[in-house]
Amino acid sequence: MTNPSAPKRITWIIGLACGIAGIIGHLIAVPYLTLYSFTLVMIGFIVLAVGTTFRGL
Repeated sequence: MTNPSAPKRITWIIGLACGIAGIIGHLIAVPYLTLYSFTLVMIGFIVLAVGTTFRGL
């Protein structure tokens, strides 16, 4: 297993955007975001974890 590395900026932005959209969907009744709030947060965490695990993502 390799040492963790910092994800690329675009990977970090995508993960952060998904996480924030999921949190907003949980706190405020937004039609699409509220329905998939948990999924969006999980996608954000997975994108960040994969970006940290694999070098060059």
